[in-house]
Amino acid sequence: MSDAVDVIIGQWVKERPDAAEDLWPVELFARIQRLARVVDKSAKATAAAHGVEHGEFDVLTTLQRSGPPYALTAGAFLKASMVTSGAITNRIDKMEAKGLVERVRESDDRRTVKIRLTARGHEVTRVAFADHLANYAQLLAGVDRGLVEKTAQGLRQVLEALGDTTVK
Repeated sequence: MSDAVDVIIGQWVKERPDAAEDLWPVELFARIQRLARVVDKSAKATAAAHGVEHGEFDVLTTLQRSGPPYALTAGAFLKASMVTSGAITNRIDKMEAKGLVERVRESDDRRTVKIRLTARGHEVTRVAFADHLANYAQLLAGVDRGLVEKTAQGLRQVLEALGDTTVK
């Protein structure tokens, strides 16, 4: 069985036989990029079905999994999520307008602002997250679970080797 990456590698080997031995990283990285596009497209559609953008869904789930009181400072949020600092203010503004989150100032230090999940945010997250998990399961329905687990373990090792370790 072959895939689009095999075709790409074959084309490069034909075009640049001198580079054939150096193409081995493409076997992994090109497949990761292609897989990311498939998953991203599907995840965006699932989030949109709940009236949120994929990045907003990331904010909601980051706050939900942080546990009570479901609030994080902007700095803590940036460490815990997959959002860049430039995107966060605009995203939070939109989400606040939708009633999904609210900004809360600490009573001790008025300069400290936390982003907190609202009751509506909790409900949207609960329903959207269930659909998100079902979507992921559907995407992998035709793939052996043992293979998925081995692949996840291998990717964890690659990420660790690249320095992408546990967020603290």
